[in-house]
Amino acid sequence: MATSPEVLPATGPPSTAPSPAPSVADLPIARRRRPVRWLTTALALLVLAMVANSIVRNPRFQWDVVGSYLTTGAVLHGLTLTLWLTAATMLLGFALGTLVAAARIWGSLLLRTLAWGYVWLFRSIPPLVQLLLWFNIGALYPTLGLGLPFGPQFVTVRTVHLFGPVLTSVIGLTLLEAGFAAEVVRGGILSVDQGQLEAAQSLGLGRLRVLRRIILPQAMRSIVPTAGNMLVGLLKSTAIVSVLAVQDLLYSVQLIYNQTYQVVPLLLVATLWYLLLTTLLSILQYYLERYFARGATRGPLPPTPLARTRAALARLRRTVDEGAAA
Repeated sequence: MATSPEVLPATGPPSTAPSPAPSVADLPIARRRRPVRWLTTALALLVLAMVANSIVRNPRFQWDVVGSYLTTGAVLHGLTLTLWLTAATMLLGFALGTLVAAARIWGSLLLRTLAWGYVWLFRSIPPLVQLLLWFNIGALYPTLGLGLPFGPQFVTVRTVHLFGPVLTSVIGLTLLEAGFAAEVVRGGILSVDQGQLEAAQSLGLGRLRVLRRIILPQAMRSIVPTAGNMLVGLLKSTAIVSVLAVQDLLYSVQLIYNQTYQVVPLLLVATLWYLLLTTLLSILQYYLERYFARGATRGPLPPTPLARTRAALARLRRTVDEGAAA
């Protein structure tokens, strides 16, 4: 009787199943080392600390004198006049600049040429020279009249009584700002896609409605940043009216230190007020840019610094509460 051979088990190495790959969440995170960045940051903090220490502990700055003159009546009067000059010049300058920009874009050949000549002229002459020319306008035109062209005049006014220092400052700065504002507005209008204008015209919308509902909301995204920089520059440029004896902020502190001979503390008073005003204007510009940026991006706008600060404080509060509960 034949028997089948006995089947022996395999004696090879034991089979090992492949281990599952680790997930991405389990992988360790190795932060990139940036020694140069840490070194430059430390050096910058060291220099900043040295500068702050020298400013605070240097007795020649006379911070007690700065604090005593910061809110005096003469300084606040000059500050009020500076703010009034800035607001009036900015509003009038942009109103006139918008008309000049419209003439350059949609006007006839003559209007485009005149608008270009206006921009070229007032952007070429330095602001101080313009103010001095307007202040001495009486040497060129002793009287100004209203009447028929090349005919009799019904009303005449002597320019020596008409163009005072304050009015001269408003006229000179307004004409100067209008030249720059015209280019800012023109650039903002030209930045709007022409396809949208053609679509609006195909729908039969009027020119004023297209300008108000389509062009300006999109043009403001380009206009606001540059206009904000112009406003900050104009606030500081009003200091040149002190040469006309207009009692603005700078001229007010000059009158004080001419009597007390405390030049540096009084200049620091004007500096602190200019720093505060430019900071407030920068904050206003930031929120205006966010307002007109709505709809420009697909996602939501990034949080404001105030919102980020609140979120950080909320996280810190939760961390403290969890630590206390543990």
